[in-house]
Amino acid sequence: MTPRENGSEQEPVIRDNRKIDPETLEARETAPEETSPADTAALGGVAAEMLAERTADLQRLQAEYANYRKRVERDRTVVREHAVASALTELLPVLDDIGRARDHGELTGGFAKVSESLEAAVGKLGLTTFGVKGDPFDPTVHEALIHSYSPEVTEPTCVEILQPGYRIGERILRPARVAVAEPEEGGEVTTPPAAADVPADEVVTGGDLLDDEPEKD
Repeated sequence: MTPRENGSEQEPVIRDNRKIDPETLEARETAPEETSPADTAALGGVAAEMLAERTADLQRLQAEYANYRKRVERDRTVVREHAVASALTELLPVLDDIGRARDHGELTGGFAKVSESLEAAVGKLGLTTFGVKGDPFDPTVHEALIHSYSPEVTEPTCVEILQPGYRIGERILRPARVAVAEPEEGGEVTTPPAAADVPADEVVTGGDLLDDEPEKD
C-alpha cells in the first residue's frame, strides 16, 4: 500500500547525518547550530560573570604580591640596619680612643690619616655623633654621670660632654655621657627689717596690744 492509498500525501524525509561522505570519504562541513536570542543573552551573562570573577581573583593576587614584596623589602632593610648597627657598636671604643688622641694633640702622621679614613667609612654607613656642651639635658639621649648646681643655667643643662653619643638615623647606639648642672636650689631670701630700722611710732609692743584690747565686763 502506497502513502497515497494509505491516506497520507507526505512522503517520509530521510536525512543523511553522517559526518563522512560515503562517496568521497571526506569530512562533511556541518552548519553551526542556530541559537535563540534568549540563549545568547544567557551565555553573555554567564561569560560576564566569569570574567568579573577572574578579574577579581587577578586583582587580589596582584595586591597580595605587592604586599609580599613590601614586607620582604622591609624585612631586608631591618636586617641590614641591625647588622650595620652591631658592627658599628663594636667600633665605638676605637672612635673614643681616636677622639681622646685628637683632644691631646696625639693624632698626627699616618695615624691621623687612618683615623680620618675610618671616620669617613663609618659616616657613609650612617653613623653620626651628637652631644654638644650647652645642650638642654634630655634623658632619652643623654646619660648623666656628674650632677651639680650652677647659677649660670636656668634648666638642666649639659655643661660637659664626657663621651659623645652615636646614632644611626633615629636609632641610638649609645647615649651621650655628660655632666649636668641644674639651677641652684632656692631663690633670694628676703630678710625682715630690724626693729631699729622701723620708726618709733610704728613699733608695736606687747603692752600696746594689751592696752588696745577692749575691757571685759
